[in-house]
Amino acid sequence: MTYPVKNISVSINKPADKVYQFASNPENFPVWVEFINSMNKETEEIWFAETNMGNLKIEFVPKNEFGVIDHLVTLPDGSTVNNPIRVIANGKGSELVFTLFWMPNRTEEEFNQDAKLVENDLKKIKQILETE
Repeated sequence: MTYPVKNISVSINKPADKVYQFASNPENFPVWVEFINSMNKETEEIWFAETNMGNLKIEFVPKNEFGVIDHLVTLPDGSTVNNPIRVIANGKGSELVFTLFWMPNRTEEEFNQDAKLVENDLKKIKQILETE
C-alpha cells in the first residue's frame, strides 16, 4: 500500500551546498523547525528532540554529497514517520523539497495542517539563509 504525498518546496537564493550545510545540521533544527525546542546528540546520525509533543528520536542518513537529509522520527507512541528532504541545485540557488506522507489515521484536515506547518518551516529556513 502507498500513501498519498505532498511535495512541499521552497526556492532559496543560496547555493545548494550552503543550504545543505545548514539544513542537514541537527543543531540548527530548533532555529527553523517550529515545534522543536532543542536537540541532543547521541551519535552522528541519532539525535533526540525536545518538543511540545514530547521527546522524539530522530535518525538521520549519513552526511552525503547528494543533498539528502532524510530522517526517521520516532514519536512518543513508538510510531515512526519517514521525512524525506532534498536540497537540489537550481541555477545559482537551490530548491529545498520535503515529501509529506498522509499517514493512516490522519484526517484530511490534519494532513493539510501538517503541510502548512512544513511550508512555514521551509519559509523560515529560506528567510534565515537569505538574510545571512
